[in-house]
Amino acid sequence: MTTPRLKRELGVVPLAAVVFFNVSGGPYGIEDLVPAFGPGLTLVLLVLTPLVWSLPVALVMAELSAAMPDEGGYVTWTRRAFGDFWAFQVGWWSWIDSFVDVAVYPALFVEYVRFWAPSMTALDRWLLAVTFIVALTALNVLGVRPTGRAAVVLAAAALVPIVALVGAGAGALARRPWPVAGVESFDAATLGLGLAVVMWNYSGWDTPSTTLGETRAPTRTFPVALLLALPVIALGNMLPVAVALSHGVVGAGAWGTGAWPRIAHAVGGTALAHAVAVGAVLSTIGLFLSLLLTNSRLPFVLARAGQLPGALATVHARFGTPWIAVVVSSALYAVFAAFSFKELIVLNVWLYSLALVIELAAFIWLRASAPAMPRPWRVPGGWPGAWLVALAPSACALLAMATAGWRNIAAGVVAALTGPLVYALISLGTRGGRGFTPRPPRGGLGGPVSGPPATDGRR
Repeated sequence: MTTPRLKRELGVVPLAAVVFFNVSGGPYGIEDLVPAFGPGLTLVLLVLTPLVWSLPVALVMAELSAAMPDEGGYVTWTRRAFGDFWAFQVGWWSWIDSFVDVAVYPALFVEYVRFWAPSMTALDRWLLAVTFIVALTALNVLGVRPTGRAAVVLAAAALVPIVALVGAGAGALARRPWPVAGVESFDAATLGLGLAVVMWNYSGWDTPSTTLGETRAPTRTFPVALLLALPVIALGNMLPVAVALSHGVVGAGAWGTGAWPRIAHAVGGTALAHAVAVGAVLSTIGLFLSLLLTNSRLPFVLARAGQLPGALATVHARFGTPWIAVVVSSALYAVFAAFSFKELIVLNVWLYSLALVIELAAFIWLRASAPAMPRPWRVPGGWPGAWLVALAPSACALLAMATAGWRNIAAGVVAALTGPLVYALISLGTRGGRGFTPRPPRGGLGGPVSGPPATDGRR
């Protein structure tokens, strides 16, 4: 009997849509930047963050994906650089992070649905979030092809109302200058939230790499998808905020979580407000759908390495998806969906930043320790370029971690310490003969685990 395998069914456009949702999903959710930083500094951050945070990370991930286009992405790369311990830490931390990150989107979905139903009770909110999770989990189980196609449709549907908003307010942008960044007054907690929101909307360039074993011609497809998504994401965040801030009828009190429909109403009237609200709802659907796709591969690849229960490595015989890992991940997201958006986002960025610093260190280490590794695509600029793209986002990550507030820092440290603890327990069980049985992918541990070979000329 043939063992079920993953299927290579993600092409450039579906993967670019998955990247779009893994990183941003549009400007929905960044409304808290304006009250946190003020209008002028907000615009400066929206211009600079893609350059010092997103672009360097995207370039690093493009090089590593071209060199090692294997399922598990950054977990596999970290294993190659630093061994099993750190690979497990990065995979475990990222999976824990996803409990917070992916649970944001059912919560944000409910925030936007409140535009039409402001009197929802807490129970109504939770039931709506659970329904949302169950439906999108089912689609994920059906395969990466329908999930990728749905992501393309949802990305277009989420962006069209934003394009309409920009078009409706473009005249005001031409008549009024952008607000000037001055000396803003904010405390450490506000700074932490503001940094978390802006970085959250430009984070996740590494996350889609977990599906490299399900991507067609991954050495070419993944870098192209990253570079296609970057300008769309940057402009999709910057332009609507610039238009709204330049429009005289949008007051400072209009900004806050879930504010885009109110802002759209001020700029273009009732019809535009409803269109933007629909776009926001569809964006949260695309975000959850795509992030469940990519984050559910974390327990899958850890289980294949014998570092989590083997059942999580089960592949559906018909659909070619790690369906148990998908279902287990969704169940955990349903639990965390009970929390509010602001409670989740700062902790999310703290955990993400911790894992990302390790991934960037792995990039530098592999440049030094494996210089002969085939790299069909490389970060330009030699060693100075490599250090630049690693250090700039690392500095941003450490700043976000330091300003997260003591509660989030404490929660992040506790969450991080579970990684060494679980690893030690698994190692102890393995030495005692009670450990999990590894399921090495075809071609060796950490190698490709999918069906038909990649058509990229390297396999």
